[in-house]
Amino acid sequence: MSIAQQNFPDLIASTLMKRGGVGIGPLLPEDSSLMFAWMNDIETTALDQPYRPTDGTHLSSWLTSFSSDPTKVLFAIRVAGDPNAVGFILLSSISVANRSAELGMRIGRERDRNRGIGKAAVALVLDFAWDHLNLARVQLRVLADNARAIACYRAAGFAVEGRHANASFVSGRWHDALTMAALNPDHAFPAADR
Repeated sequence: MSIAQQNFPDLIASTLMKRGGVGIGPLLPEDSSLMFAWMNDIETTALDQPYRPTDGTHLSSWLTSFSSDPTKVLFAIRVAGDPNAVGFILLSSISVANRSAELGMRIGRERDRNRGIGKAAVALVLDFAWDHLNLARVQLRVLADNARAIACYRAAGFAVEGRHANASFVSGRWHDALTMAALNPDHAFPAADR
């Protein structure tokens, strides 16, 4: 049965923004152990940043920072029919003056990738950015050789704005990085001075 045909558990259903069997919403206490495993997964971390072990104290401090920092919002990603989080997505560096933010996402397990979960989660967080934070722009950086992530972001409305040569040293070699951005389709941007 596809995830789109299943339901979310009653306990959390009303806390989620949903699209096609995918939902984003607040983290539950039991999600922290999953996040600990995902942040310490060497292979998965290498998809977007250099590996550095994260201990429980650091993770706890990082998670606590979201409740007191208005420039960050963190969501668990869930799929219908599974009470456990499958990943997380966040907006950081939220700027009221520039009406912008940076996006980051991690789908925790390989079996949950290539199923449209990331694309739906990105679309949901963009809806949140436009409709709840009144942002005009969301940007991200992605390793240029992470074709799967780039395809996900493009499908959700992001466009490549620039390439940064040898920007990240990951797994023993240098990687180019791309800056990608999505612009609020309901915002009228004045012509930029060039």
